[in-house]
Amino acid sequence: MSPVPGRRPPSILESFNVAFEGIIHVLRTQRNMRIHFVIAVAVLIAALAVDVSKIELIVLLLSIAFVLIAEMINTAVEAAVDIASTSFDPMAKLAKDIAAGAVLIASVNALAVGYLVFSGQVADRSNNFLDRLSKTPAELTLVALVIVIVLVISMKALSGRGTPLRGGWPSGHSAVAFAGWMAITLTLQSSEHRFLVSSLAFILAFLVAQTRIESGVHSTLEVLTGGTLGAIVSLVIFQVFSA
Repeated sequence: MSPVPGRRPPSILESFNVAFEGIIHVLRTQRNMRIHFVIAVAVLIAALAVDVSKIELIVLLLSIAFVLIAEMINTAVEAAVDIASTSFDPMAKLAKDIAAGAVLIASVNALAVGYLVFSGQVADRSNNFLDRLSKTPAELTLVALVIVIVLVISMKALSGRGTPLRGGWPSGHSAVAFAGWMAITLTLQSSEHRFLVSSLAFILAFLVAQTRIESGVHSTLEVLTGGTLGAIVSLVIFQVFSA
């Protein structure tokens, strides 16, 4: 971009300042960018904790940068399209969809890289703990879910808020979802795929909880309470009644 006539070109310091302002603006205005940043920090801390190799760290850094760059480009494209379009334009929508698709590809790639880097080490460290808990009959899963549902309905009745299937404290959907995640984790037999299955179950439970917040049916506290209740009840049932 050529400098404006009569105006001196920005200094290196000013160029860096403008770049940082762009990053800060995206962080302030884009929720997804904040989520990506939090996940990136957590991944890097985990990488240090499990002592990944230099090559693995490089791959993680590249994947994180790929996601953040894609999110910033997506934000820039959306802003440019909004300025250029004063009414609905199918091509403008297509441009936004393509930019969002780039973020999705980057995120899926980062998820795959994270799994390949961490799965082996985390699975090895968690297998011994899971082995002690998983020697239980599968029927305990049904018992745990029934107890969770009864507790949720009872707590909603005591609080006087919501209905058994909608709203109120705690979130029944979150409680059942995380109870299922815990039960799946504890009933899996020793296998190299146990970590993967447990991780997928946790992601599904997390998505269930998130949809309850996004739809406005539950508050964050109600969802956290429900998820914690479901996971703890399942864990206690399996601990007490395991063979």
